[in-house]
Amino acid sequence: MNSPLAPALLAREAALVLLQAALARRGGLDEALSAARYMALSPQDRGFARAVVMATLRRLGPIDRALDDKLKKEPPTPSRDLLRLGLAQAFWLDTPAFAAVDTTVSLAPKPLRGLVNAVLRNVLRAGQPDESAEFLAPPWLLARWRAAYGETEALAIAAQIALEPATDLSPRDPADPTIAEDLEAETLDGGTLRVDRRGDVATWPGFAEGRWWVQDRAAALPARLLHVMPGESVLDLCAAPGGKTLQLAAAGAAVTAVDKSAGRLRRVNAGLARTGLSAETAAADAAAWPDTRQFDAVLLDAPCSATGTFRRHPDVLWNARPSDIPSLVQLQAKLLASAAGRVRPGGRLVYSVCSLETEEGEAQVTDFLSAQPDFALDPILPGEGGAPGVSLASEGWLRLLPHHAEGGLDGFFIARFRRRAAA
Repeated sequence: MNSPLAPALLAREAALVLLQAALARRGGLDEALSAARYMALSPQDRGFARAVVMATLRRLGPIDRALDDKLKKEPPTPSRDLLRLGLAQAFWLDTPAFAAVDTTVSLAPKPLRGLVNAVLRNVLRAGQPDESAEFLAPPWLLARWRAAYGETEALAIAAQIALEPATDLSPRDPADPTIAEDLEAETLDGGTLRVDRRGDVATWPGFAEGRWWVQDRAAALPARLLHVMPGESVLDLCAAPGGKTLQLAAAGAAVTAVDKSAGRLRRVNAGLARTGLSAETAAADAAAWPDTRQFDAVLLDAPCSATGTFRRHPDVLWNARPSDIPSLVQLQAKLLASAAGRVRPGGRLVYSVCSLETEEGEAQVTDFLSAQPDFALDPILPGEGGAPGVSLASEGWLRLLPHHAEGGLDGFFIARFRRRAAA
């Protein structure tokens, strides 16, 4: 970074920029992590900055409760973000208290240094903030989870927010045992590999050769549940970042991947190139794509509130708004109607969202079946695809909650349909 700060403060300055980006808008953290000013840091400083920000986001609720207890009024920008970062270092990253205070004060504008110093010391004297599950999630989201799943389940979901997850990978060739051996990975039900490594995945064994790609255990389920056969025609709608496209192509299907964002579609094409797999790709609005083909199988992993992805993206919790959900529900219904018309008679359709909100999952299925008499729910079987048994609803769809498997998984909703064969 172009900064007059001493080298010891550069990583903390970077953390401030990252945190502000994470809380400013959806996708802000990902953009900041790929920005030139961040990438100019040493690998060690990049790693430290990211670790501080993730620790802060995972415990933002408890941190802000502790700060509000000591602040008489909202401090000027950027004092709260600096205070958040300082407390995350002291309480959860084993940074000595004096170092957390001194470095945080050094980053504050001179007129605010006295305030930052006093508040930090007061909170540190009060001791570790209460990080009970009920304080980890934004209150409005926790209230929604309580209404949808009950008190016990809601708190179990929220408890996952503070936990750092392992990295899940999908192998290009699930029958190759050497991939798991090379990575010292645990093989989970369904074939996902779980790795406890840290650092740049591009340096891990097999990445350059395209032998695997990063994909959460839950995110791998929708493509598996299509059960595509070699040579079948498959349409992957809203395909980016591309993990599901790679799964379908690796299974031997003739895949067409569509995504509205040309920039995000470049990630799909990069994944195909790295793994040596092939698929047709198209940058288009999936709801209005003019292609008239029908496919043996269609996968729609629809845009959603993404509240189920908080294990790796805790910023989504603090960027989500109640007002987002109705517009997303309308978009999902529009995409589902478009997807339905692209399924050949007798073909399959899988709908999924990485959301914990029932309007985006269960309610969509009910409305879809009412509007599409040619389709029937194709019930998912117990354990199918490696899904946890507890996630299978009596209706035959999957409602995966983050605590449904040891070590966690993303929150997802998945339903499978079959179009009635022509008379």
